[in-house]
Order: sequence, then C-alpha cells, then structure tokens
Amino acid sequence: MQGAVFVHRDTGLDYPVAAPFDPSVAYPEWAGEPVGKEENRVYDAVRELFRLAGLDAANYGTSAWNPLGRYVRPGDRVLLKPNLVKEKHPRDPQGWRYVLTHGSVIRAVCDYVVKALAGSGEIILADAPQTDSSFDKIVKLLGLDVLAEYYERRGIPFRLIDLRQEEWESRDGVVVRREKKPGDPNGAIAFDLGHRSEFIGHGGGGRYYGADYDAGEVNRHHSGGRHEYLVAGTAIKCDVFINLPKLKTHKKAGITVSLKNLVGINADKNWLPHHTEGGVNEGGDERPKSNFRDRLERRAVRVFRKLSLLAPLIGTLIHRRARAGGAIIFGDTEEVVRSGNWWGNDTVWRMCLDLNKIVLYGNRDGSLRTGGLADRKRYLSIVDGIWAGEGRGPMNPDPKHCGLLIFGTNPCEVDACAAVLMGFDVEKIPIVRQSFLCRELPLCEGDWRDIEIICNFSPGGVSLGKFPADRCERFMPHFGWVGHIERS
Repeated sequence: MQGAVFVHRDTGLDYPVAAPFDPSVAYPEWAGEPVGKEENRVYDAVRELFRLAGLDAANYGTSAWNPLGRYVRPGDRVLLKPNLVKEKHPRDPQGWRYVLTHGSVIRAVCDYVVKALAGSGEIILADAPQTDSSFDKIVKLLGLDVLAEYYERRGIPFRLIDLRQEEWESRDGVVVRREKKPGDPNGAIAFDLGHRSEFIGHGGGGRYYGADYDAGEVNRHHSGGRHEYLVAGTAIKCDVFINLPKLKTHKKAGITVSLKNLVGINADKNWLPHHTEGGVNEGGDERPKSNFRDRLERRAVRVFRKLSLLAPLIGTLIHRRARAGGAIIFGDTEEVVRSGNWWGNDTVWRMCLDLNKIVLYGNRDGSLRTGGLADRKRYLSIVDGIWAGEGRGPMNPDPKHCGLLIFGTNPCEVDACAAVLMGFDVEKIPIVRQSFLCRELPLCEGDWRDIEIICNFSPGGVSLGKFPADRCERFMPHFGWVGHIERS
C-alpha cells in the first residue's frame, strides 16, 4: 500500500441523518445484522473505497470479507481520531457538517474495525477539540453517544474520550472561565524530540506563541535544544492509529487533513508553537511585514492577556472591551493577516510534523523507536471530504460539496493527494512538502509526484504529479493563502 492512495468520488453523496447510521443494504459480510430504513450511501461509499483499495480481495462479496484485517488484529487497541474541533460554526448553524468528521463515516469505519477485531480488543474514539469547545455537545451533534450505546448493546468495547485536561468558556474571543477535565485515562506522556525535531535550525526560540496567554510556557518547552510535547497516552499506547480527518483549508497550515489533525492528540496544547511573534522583517512569521502600528498592537495584546491571567474577573472584562475596540482600530482577524494566519507561517508545519513523528515512532516510556520506516506504528487515514470546507478554515469555512473519500496508509501521501485534489500546489504547502523531507524519524520516502492515485472516476492508476487538473476541485484558500498555493 505504500506509494498508493485511493479515492472514491460520488457527486450525489450526502450524509444520512439518523444515528447510529446503520447500512441500508444487506451486505454479505454482515449477514444477520439489522438493515437501516434510511438510505446510507456513505456506508456504501466507505465499503467501495476499501474494495477499490483491493483489501481482502479474495473474500470480497462473501461473509468472510474482512478489509481491515490486514492492519487490525484480534486483541488490538484501536484508536479512531476524527476531527472534532468545535461544535459551532460562527455563521452557519449547519456548518458543523463541513467542519467535523461526520458520524456516518465514523460508523462505517468502526464496523470494519469490529470485524477485524473478531470479538476481542478495544475501540477508542478520542480527540482534544479546541479548548473553548464542548466535547459533550460535539458528541450529541454527531450522534456519537447513540453510536456508543449501539456498540455497548452488542457487547463491543467502545469508549469516547475527551483528551483535554482543561475546557474553556470564551466570550468575545476572551477566555472567561477555565474548567479542569479528567483528561486521558491512559495518562499523558512527555516526549523530547531534541535533535530529531523539525525545529532544529529554526530561529524562533523565545518568541513562539502557543495556545494560551502565557507564551512563556511554550518557550520553556522549546529552548536549549529541547523540543518537548505532552501527548495523550492513548495515542501512544494504541496498537493501531486510524486517522479520520476532515478535508478543509487552514489559516496557518494551508490545508488541514491527516498531518494537521494530530494537534488533537495533545494533552497540553500550550506546549505547541503555532507561530513566531513578529513580522518577517523582525525574524518572525506572525505577518508578512510588521510596522510601528503592528508592534503597538502586539504590546497591547500582551498587556491585556497578562491582565486576564492576573485578575480573572475584572481583567477579562477589560480584555473583552479592549479586544472589541482593537478590532475597529487594527482590523478583525477574519479580514486581516495576523497570528501566523498566512502562507509565510514557518512554525506550525514543524510542530505538526513533530507530532506525527511521535505518534508513529513513540514508545510508552517517552522514548522513540529507531528502526526506521519499517518500525512505525500501524496507521491508516480515511478522509471525510463528502462535505468539505474552503476559505476561512478550519472553523469558519464555506461549504464545498465534493463527495470525496480518500484512503491511504501514510499521512504524507494522503495529504499530498488531498492537496492536489483540492486544486493546490503541494510545493507551496510546507506541511505537506516538508513531510517528504524529514531526515530524522522519516515520515515517508520518495517523491510525492510518484505516488499512484487510484480512483473510481479515472481509469487506471496515474502518478500524482501527472494527475489532470480538470479532474480536481477548485478550493478557495484562506485569504492569507490566496494567490500562493493554487495550482496553475
């Protein structure tokens, strides 16, 4: 499977409504199982994707067909990692359909994992949504609570886990309440990539900005040759990692598919550098160029963030009012490039590739496997691109109906394929381009142009570098990436 990506496209495809999203066809591999009343073409499409990939081809069409048996073994602990970033779209009440991995895709994949486990093992569905999101609301929105009850009735070990250690409530873009969460029951594991990090040679140390107001925290973990990450134990202790990303554009990374989706396996997101403060002319990547006005804004932001931490009640109120006034003076973030939300962000891709190294090579004791590509964790990626997000992704995109599902066994290959299908130039998207160039703890081998793409809408296989542009979608990038990543 290495070197090949499989794509199923059906422009008439849409999500079913009723959880737990039973298949609407009595397939031979599910003989005796209930059939749903609602048409479920998503289930059909996932099944067809596995057939297209030639999985367990000898048994296809029989009760013995076990497409994921090649990767999942009886007794395994399997982690399903969807994109559960946030329950609410800022402009569209139905926007979650093109922001979150849909429950019907999760159900279809889960069923074939159950088949492969053959009555023993465990399935865990886990993520760390954005800190100011409600995990419970996301679960209900996607029907994952109903899905969990369905598997429980069948005696199948299936757990839903919120990996976060803290949940916030935000108002007007300011954190007003912080609530401690249990976090991952499998604990958290600290990794120091040291010289194996993609940050080696990067000059942003001391000026990194993470996920919280205290920038000192992220810089303490990325200084003095250290490059430390605190990762949810489940992501390391699982035997098989199945990535279920959503197909979207991204303000900091260009696109968010398999590689970027691993931000959600963190126990503490404030260990993650998201951008380097300052304009390019100051050695940062916060924005293309920083002037006196920008520096004034940055200083004011630091003051109000510190005030929010020191005086949570009055400080957050002042911060909210200042933020509202700042949007008028300095421009709204949804309209102005700041915070590394553009194609020149030279920080976030390094962090994302480091996380992928940890998942693929990490051991339970915080050490790293050293056996090369053959020594990595078993891994699959299945991308939900039925309804995708374009424009101001990842949380405020516009809908893009593609009817796409993408499958592969390597995150770099899957994301290169996704970028091409979105109508983008892989060479202009650092998170994808650089994933093929990691010298320490390599994520992939070969050239992305040589990946074979096998799809149901183009006869035979063709290399990704020669895939015809007229068979691709034309996604609108985030405005900070417009005019840069589009395929010419």
